[in-house]
Amino acid sequence: MPRQLCFQAREPARDGNGLGTAPNPRRRTAKISEQDPTVANPIEQFEIHTHVPLEVAGINASITNSSLWMIGIVATLSLFFFLAVRRAQTVPGRMQSAAEMFYEFVAGMVRDNAGEEGRQFFPFIFTLFAFLLGANLAGLLPYSFTVTSHIIVTFSLAATVFVGVTIIGFIKHGWKFLRLFAPSGVPLALLFMIVPMEIISYFMRPVSLSVRLFANMLAGHLMLKVFAGFVVSLGALGSILGIGAAVLPFAFDFALTGLEFLVAVLQAYVFAILSCIYLNDALHPAH
Repeated sequence: MPRQLCFQAREPARDGNGLGTAPNPRRRTAKISEQDPTVANPIEQFEIHTHVPLEVAGINASITNSSLWMIGIVATLSLFFFLAVRRAQTVPGRMQSAAEMFYEFVAGMVRDNAGEEGRQFFPFIFTLFAFLLGANLAGLLPYSFTVTSHIIVTFSLAATVFVGVTIIGFIKHGWKFLRLFAPSGVPLALLFMIVPMEIISYFMRPVSLSVRLFANMLAGHLMLKVFAGFVVSLGALGSILGIGAAVLPFAFDFALTGLEFLVAVLQAYVFAILSCIYLNDALHPAH
């Protein structure tokens, strides 16, 4: 008689509903990430969360964590300068001295880079620099939100500067403002090359201005989050070896925080000083 071969069917894995479905490794990984607090997501800090849903004429005008932080930054800066100059004295106190030093610093930056004619635009540069500096530094606070790490915020500010200086240039000089794209002293034979390059360079200003600030803030906070995740993950091992290994990323994260403080101040300064230079080109278009 032929030998009978018997096969034992393996019972398929069943989910909670009793359906015979195979386990999904992606779902398992997602559950582990949600349950394990040591698994850090460095992108999570940049997520926009809606706190007050609001729609105006079909436009989403909801109040988010980003808008709340911007309101808080403006309110804090306004309160600081109000309290600093409310009772100005001949011998200034600490707050008044800090406000006066900040004022003199921005005034000197405008005067040196935009000339005497640029002093009438000092309030705009002062407000721009103060907001960017406050936003960059606020992003270093624990559990905070860095509004300048979003390209829409930095590009909006850069576009405001770009459109504003362009309008100022045409109002002040009319069509002669276009001399900005034809540097004086350039041979006529080279103008067909220089003019397109100058035009492209001019229209790339808001792009470079916004991306520079956005990229520096984004990259710096990503690095801080990544190394902080290393510290938590290694420390969660509970062993002496894990805790000892966590010392190195902790030290690097500590040093990186100091570097990020310098970057926050420097990037706000670069944005403001380039805005002054662009303003100077609008006021004095001739090279």
